[in-house]
Amino acid sequence: MQTPINIDPEYLTSRLKALLDIASPTGFTDEAVRYTARELERLGLEVKLTRRGAIRALRPGAAERPARGIVSHLDTLGAQVKALKENGRLELVSIGHWSARFAEGARASIFSGKGTYRGSILPLKASGHTFNEEVDTQPTGWRHIELRVDALARDRNDLVQLGIDVGDIVAIDPQPEFLENGFIVSRHLDDKAGVAIMLAALEAMQREKVETPVDTYWLFTIGEEVGVGASAAIVPEIASLVAIDNGTTAPGQNSDEFGVTLAMADQTGPFDYHLSKKLYELCCEHGIRVQKDIFRYYRSDAASAVEAGHDVRTALLTFGVDASHGYERIHLHALMSVAKLAVYYSASEVQIERDAEEVSGLRGFTRQKVRQAEQELKADEPDVS
Repeated sequence: MQTPINIDPEYLTSRLKALLDIASPTGFTDEAVRYTARELERLGLEVKLTRRGAIRALRPGAAERPARGIVSHLDTLGAQVKALKENGRLELVSIGHWSARFAEGARASIFSGKGTYRGSILPLKASGHTFNEEVDTQPTGWRHIELRVDALARDRNDLVQLGIDVGDIVAIDPQPEFLENGFIVSRHLDDKAGVAIMLAALEAMQREKVETPVDTYWLFTIGEEVGVGASAAIVPEIASLVAIDNGTTAPGQNSDEFGVTLAMADQTGPFDYHLSKKLYELCCEHGIRVQKDIFRYYRSDAASAVEAGHDVRTALLTFGVDASHGYERIHLHALMSVAKLAVYYSASEVQIERDAEEVSGLRGFTRQKVRQAEQELKADEPDVS
């Protein structure tokens, strides 16, 4: 595909705003699934849901195999009620891996059997007028915070009367801000920004009638934050799976809030050599800013698919997130860049035709031949810098 692709920034940001407005901690994703499925149907895709709500949307290509999959996840971090406390407050446990340091001060919704309550997550010693310097010296952790319910809740019995119980889901307010300079600050950009990227890529493909050589499956999972991710959304036709998720712009990392950050490995090991190489070359071909990174403490939908036994090539495209799993910040430039790459990848020609079959002979199997690197610099040359 040589024609420049135009991603609609207003469409992308409007979808992201709408998604952020829908609470979807893991285990409470039905409404986010409904919203996304309806939008995919509006865009003209054939949409199917698994029993629990993972979405598989098909955009037909010239051939059924070797199909491509692109995946992001609808579920976010959150919490659950661990215990009703005698002081009328709630003990919490986290949904997903995130620090209680970032829960302190958050506004939240508690989804009880009688309806939704609002509340604030506070450290156990929240009053400076009472605890003085102990406010600053108390430990950080989920055992050292509690949720104050904005209702008459003086003791445990009041909580019972309100209908609040152990196991109730707690959603953390995203508090999004969309700045005119392109920065977006919010909780839950992981991975609602990834979902918005995929929808924006599809909107552009439908608007510009982009043809693809093979079928593409657009997958949206509901359990990535607890490690199950794309384990149940893959079909046998899919030979390559590209996950779209957040990169980590932190000290010691090469991720960036601008352009595409191509992950070369995470804690589960290297991503597919050939697929990653292709994605990098597509960036270079189409003038998309790209940098590579490796994540030590990270896993994605791609890892879930492989660990579930799916024999698919995997790669990970990321948009750089500052303070991931905390007070997150991204830039629209990265979202637009990843969306463009998703379109160019979907429209690119198949390089490994053998991948159409799940098992076949050596004929057509890939190679990783490399030549000896040539070095032009000589030690006795003068320094001209």
